[in-house]
Amino acid sequence: MPRRDDIHKVMIIGSGPIVIGQACEFDYSGTQACKALRKLGYEIVLVNSNPATIMTDPGMADVTYIEPLNLECMRHIIAKERPDALLPNLGGQSALNLASELCRAGVLDEYNVKVIGVQIDAIERGEDRKAFKDTMTRLGIEMPRSELAYSVEEAERLAEEIGYPLVIRPAYTMGGTGGGFVYNVEELRLIAARGLAASLVGQILVEESVEGWEELELEVVRDAKNQMITVCFIENVDAMGVHTGDSYCTAPMLTIAPELQERLRKYSYDIVEAIQVIGGTNIQVAHDPETGRVVVIEI
Repeated sequence: MPRRDDIHKVMIIGSGPIVIGQACEFDYSGTQACKALRKLGYEIVLVNSNPATIMTDPGMADVTYIEPLNLECMRHIIAKERPDALLPNLGGQSALNLASELCRAGVLDEYNVKVIGVQIDAIERGEDRKAFKDTMTRLGIEMPRSELAYSVEEAERLAEEIGYPLVIRPAYTMGGTGGGFVYNVEELRLIAARGLAASLVGQILVEESVEGWEELELEVVRDAKNQMITVCFIENVDAMGVHTGDSYCTAPMLTIAPELQERLRKYSYDIVEAIQVIGGTNIQVAHDPETGRVVVIEI
């Protein structure tokens, strides 16, 4: 891909604290981005709230800010540094959410900052549970039965329709933050309230449980020319219901039939093309080995 001469200064948002679901891989990728972009002659402004990272080491970026990752801090830094572009997709969920907030608040337009590496509307299509579900329906890709809720009372009503056990999935979170399995109405009230509080938009998905199914993942990369590659096929050793942060996996897949792997590859390519992701994407699916049913969980 040719060098962009309309961009001279790039702001990179880090991922903040290292937690389950948002771990050291973002520090590694952000560090590599700093090195690669500086080698190409771009000036790098790095913002991260976590000083215990490699990317915040002196000399990694031209300017480094150790500041809270919130809208007001980012507004002040952008006003001072005037970057030409913002690269948010190397900072995990924190950076993606923050980029969306900056766009909605008009900060990016006010200071003429381009977003590179990801499209803002692609973040919504991937993170907003309704937008993602609508995209899967249009592609003809099955998901677990689910409905959206914006209150605990609404979640209770939906739970009666779908039936327990259920999974609560907040929108705009990563690594299961705020969500979880529920087996009765008391657990539902607790986790639904927690999920609504954790969601950037006060939205949760009340979803059919696929606990016990095989949990499979693909890592794919798509570029601006719609060229796609599969980085790896991942087979989680533990079944759905055991958090990947408490489990381990194998890459490549060891017990999954080649035909199913090819089917998952097609699903993954269709999804990233529809959502218009530029860069890397993790696609999570569940497979019932008894019936052969495959459902997409999230990306």
